[in-house]
Amino acid sequence: MATKKAAASEKPKSSSRSIWKGAISFGLVHVPVSLHSATDEQEIDFDWLDKRTMDPVGYKRINKRTGKEIDKDNIVKGVKLEDDKYVVLSDDEIKAAYPKRTQTIAIETFVKATDVSFVYTERPYYLAPQGKADRVYALLREALTKAGVIGIARFVLHNKEHLAALIPAGPALMLGTLRWANEVRSPDALSLPKEGATANSLKPAELKMAQQLIEEMTSTWKPDEFTDDFTSAIRALIQKKAKAGKTATVEPFEEAPDLSGSNVVDLSELLRQSLGSRSKGSKAAADDAAAKKPTAKKAPATKKAATAKSPAKKAA
Repeated sequence: MATKKAAASEKPKSSSRSIWKGAISFGLVHVPVSLHSATDEQEIDFDWLDKRTMDPVGYKRINKRTGKEIDKDNIVKGVKLEDDKYVVLSDDEIKAAYPKRTQTIAIETFVKATDVSFVYTERPYYLAPQGKADRVYALLREALTKAGVIGIARFVLHNKEHLAALIPAGPALMLGTLRWANEVRSPDALSLPKEGATANSLKPAELKMAQQLIEEMTSTWKPDEFTDDFTSAIRALIQKKAKAGKTATVEPFEEAPDLSGSNVVDLSELLRQSLGSRSKGSKAAADDAAAKKPTAKKAPATKKAATAKSPAKKAA
């Protein structure tokens, strides 16, 4: 765990190089954006070396049957089936199978930020407006801030669909990838004490002292006060060995890719149409339900949610 320290040195600046380009979509509104990494990993990057020759030991592309290295152009993606059979998929086939998602951050619902447990959070990204999207970007950011909600969306990055939270953060809109519910393991297999003080024979005095200690240690969250001491210690050790001349010469290695953007229409009209299509859809669904059920019974909550969602899907 990181220890408390005097304020850390300068924060790394956000990267101007985009990882992905597309648009946020909610209702009929599209906000062209580019995705940028919001984090800068600070851990030490250890390279593998052959201790006899100090040659780099790379992750070579080796054919496991022949033992020979192969060119990356000859590598394809395969999904293993039973009996050692594979289905081979090209990048174009993967994109064609899910065309809309590859270029869209599709918002499906809005929820309170406190409703999303930290257990589901993964990696944060910044979203920057593209083309002439500044105004609509600002509108979405301010509307989210005023409503006190975050958007729950889906998008595809690196041939993988992600669930994500669209969050207003100061002047920026951030996208935090979330784990899918079936990726979070249940604690049922663990041997855990039962919930409740009585079930664990906890004395009122013990609880009171524990609460008192927690209160005394409670402060305002200031991320700059916490630094990675382990990495600092390793860096100091590296400098010490380098100064002492305990270095070895190694020859270098590899490289990386790039992407593109879009434009915007009449924002007020799109918002009006989005709201209009949702209310019409809800009314039509309500009339339909009333015709099917003459008795004045309430429609179940799940049905309401489904009818509320369908117009948004049509619009998309």
